[in-house]
Amino acid sequence: MSPSKSKVGNRMHSNRNGYVFVAPYAILFIIFILAPVIMAVILSFTNFNAIQWPGFVGFLNYINLITGDDVFMKYVLPNTVKYALIVGVGGYVLAFLLAWGLSNLTKGPRTVFALILYSPSMTTGVAMAVLWKIMFTGDQTGYLNSWLMDIGAINEPIIWLTNVNFLLPIIIIIGLWSSMGVGFLSILAGLLNVDEALYEAAAIDGVKNRFQEMIYVTIPSMKPQMLFAAVMQIVGAFQNGMISTLLAGNPTPGYAGQLIVNHIEDYGFIRYEMGYAAAVSVVLLLIVQIFSSVSTRLFGEND
Repeated sequence: MSPSKSKVGNRMHSNRNGYVFVAPYAILFIIFILAPVIMAVILSFTNFNAIQWPGFVGFLNYINLITGDDVFMKYVLPNTVKYALIVGVGGYVLAFLLAWGLSNLTKGPRTVFALILYSPSMTTGVAMAVLWKIMFTGDQTGYLNSWLMDIGAINEPIIWLTNVNFLLPIIIIIGLWSSMGVGFLSILAGLLNVDEALYEAAAIDGVKNRFQEMIYVTIPSMKPQMLFAAVMQIVGAFQNGMISTLLAGNPTPGYAGQLIVNHIEDYGFIRYEMGYAAAVSVVLLLIVQIFSSVSTRLFGEND
């Protein structure tokens, strides 16, 4: 056998080994991500009640969503935008600032504080609901009501979780509290692995303070971690509808805490209008894709 044929054979054997290692992930990706997305797109063009065979209706679900769904346009979409901007963008900035602060600590305190900040993201939905329901109980036994009455801020208890003025802010607060997840750890890891020689070179070039170091050295040096954290924060912000459901039910009182995910659950699993719910989920997917594309432009590598 000639040397060239031997090299080709070795390369083909290496490729086969690579395919074997990739196959489990590829199969899981197709079954649990790609196939559901394709099915959602297909069902979004149908009238499907989960019992009878789907009937094709074209773009009717999308037209009804934009022109006929007052709840979506008046409550769900504005609530989701507010939540995503504060918990997604604001939580991302907060995660970076907290990670940057921790990166300046020694290893022991940094590990302890990182664990404290990360632990809420591991809390189950039921545990989260129990904890915050105790905080916002609508009588004098609730921690917040009790404290406000003790200092004289209020004279009678506030029913927080049914008040349309307070429900969305409460959901946003809980979302921020639980937003320091893997994206936060990714940013912290990136900060800890920036080459110190870059800071020395920057000081020679005229960088004079920590803020300039952050802008000209730190952020450009950890763009992959920043991109990963941004995508995780965006996806987490848009898919987090469990908080409002556990606190106030679905639909929430006056639709004050209704997010897109809650709207999908309402139509898909309460009303069994699966085709319409699929159309809403496709719209949500497109919104997430737009925000992810913006993040890629900001933090992606130009080369």
